[in-house]
Amino acid sequence: MKQDLTDYRPPEDLLNGRVILVTGAAQGIGRAAALAFAAHGATVVLHDIKVAPLEKLYDEIEAAGGPQPAIFPLDLVTAGESEYDGMASAIYKQLARLDGILHNAAYLSHLSPLENETLDQWTKTLRANLIAPFALTKACLPLLRVSPDASVVMTSDHHGNRPTAYWGCFAIAKGGVEHLVKMWAQELEIVPQIRINAVVPGPVQSPQRRRTHPGELYEALPPVERLIPTYLYLMGGDSKGMSGNVVNLGAAG
Repeated sequence: MKQDLTDYRPPEDLLNGRVILVTGAAQGIGRAAALAFAAHGATVVLHDIKVAPLEKLYDEIEAAGGPQPAIFPLDLVTAGESEYDGMASAIYKQLARLDGILHNAAYLSHLSPLENETLDQWTKTLRANLIAPFALTKACLPLLRVSPDASVVMTSDHHGNRPTAYWGCFAIAKGGVEHLVKMWAQELEIVPQIRINAVVPGPVQSPQRRRTHPGELYEALPPVERLIPTYLYLMGGDSKGMSGNVVNLGAAG
């Protein structure tokens, strides 16, 4: 679904009173989204693998006057069902609610031909990029069900729906994410207060883009902040009734 939401202008109180979990919040799109969610009133649960960059982001949110965030480090490559259940339980104990999840954490070791990829590489890539969004959403569903307005947003990639040489298991994982979004949206039709969508960002100045396109003029790409109005729209109440969509924000690259 090609849709331009970059001109969306959300009200300042769009996310007031909401608790939103952001995975991969330490850098790139996740970091920009966490700052924006907090600036619009949300209490943000900051997830990444390392604590230090999350603490820096925590301080930045507080300094800007946002609600006090929470920090939850977890390695999505090694996490199992008990860790995801524990994360959901901790959010309930500390914050008593959950109104949204942005699944933005990603793992991509390198691009290579399929015949050169290892089983270990496939396992890590699928666990972080596909299994984690499924398992964490599943663990948090009881909290999302009691929210009056809940949104789950997953960051996908063009190569998820346009298979391209050398993108291997990462592209396959992202294709799985888009199927997951569409299937879960159908199954949640009986729970209309929960919606689930995906975003294909297109080329932007993200750390992952710098790794996968080293010969590209990085400074010529749009900043990640260009994407944030779309993430705010999907996370806030203005997108009620919109579920099962893959929002494509840019040309493949």
